[in-house]
Amino acid sequence: MTLPRSEPLVPSGARDEPTAPDGAFTVLDVGGTTLRTGTYDPVTAELSGVRRVPVEGIARHPHDPVPVLQQRVVDQIVHEVAQRGGGAPARPVGVAFAGPISASGLVLAAPTVWGRRGEPLPLGQLLSRRIGAPVVVVNDLTAAAWRYAATEAEPFCLLTVSSGIGNKVFRGGEVLLDADGHGGELGHWVCDPSPDAPLCDCGGRGHLGGIASGRGVLAAARRAASGDPAGFARSRLAELCGGSGGVGGLGNPAIAAAVREGDPFATEVLRSTLTYLAQAIGAVFTSVGICRYVIMGGFALAVGERYRELLVAELVRLGCFGLDADAVDALVALGRADDDHGLIGVGRLLADRTGAHSRQEA
Repeated sequence: MTLPRSEPLVPSGARDEPTAPDGAFTVLDVGGTTLRTGTYDPVTAELSGVRRVPVEGIARHPHDPVPVLQQRVVDQIVHEVAQRGGGAPARPVGVAFAGPISASGLVLAAPTVWGRRGEPLPLGQLLSRRIGAPVVVVNDLTAAAWRYAATEAEPFCLLTVSSGIGNKVFRGGEVLLDADGHGGELGHWVCDPSPDAPLCDCGGRGHLGGIASGRGVLAAARRAASGDPAGFARSRLAELCGGSGGVGGLGNPAIAAAVREGDPFATEVLRSTLTYLAQAIGAVFTSVGICRYVIMGGFALAVGERYRELLVAELVRLGCFGLDADAVDALVALGRADDDHGLIGVGRLLADRTGAHSRQEA
């Protein structure tokens, strides 16, 4: 049943939620598959009570038209906020959302949430009206950059390598974006202009995200296994896939494990894709002088330190103008190995915009 669009949703019965401290925010991270909701205390800068549920988007309802999916997602966010409040007066809400967002909270696109097509959605306006409290909506990686702004010296570039690739540059106390949400889309840089280049999830061909993301690496591993079946069969990667010598069981967890264990076959596959990511980082460094790159995302963090080492090796091989190998090594760091980036980050952003300050920042 579709929830009312014009009235705030009040739950029929309160769930067992942790008691929120005075002045706390409700924070949400809306991804392609999972919606996370938590409570962020701007005084202690602590996140608590994180709840994860499947997003009511295209992954769960693949045959629904875009307007129906958009309504489902809006209703779900309102429902989760109301459940978090437990009938108490509405408090400020921050939403980290997987898609380009304008400064006014207009979702320009959300291919992983409701597909490639559809009209832009004024999510911030809709939520503010229905929840009855201030709402800030930003891109999920923009939110994550605010998390790292607490610990990284400015400027820095945050890169995520998971099912896709995205980036955001944090400089001068802000994420560098224009008012229409443009910027931070290195994943859609055309790094391979050949007509048979791999496809990106957006439908474009030869994009960095289609080549060097977790999905891109998986596709590269399958091509390599098909092109060199004997080499694949001898590899540790094949053993991790069940030892059949086929690619049916090949997946990103096996690739990450094989690279961590030093398997030459899997390592060479990953290295071949990292060349393109290193070129992108080199271009950002050379053009705007960002000297710090924080790598996060499920695939990169699953490989771990070996991912960073291989990326640094490619940067050294290609060269970063004016830097020696030690300086290049200092460019790249791994992010925190959790999935709280968007929740903590949008909480920090809300605190900044509302004037709330944590004890750590006082």
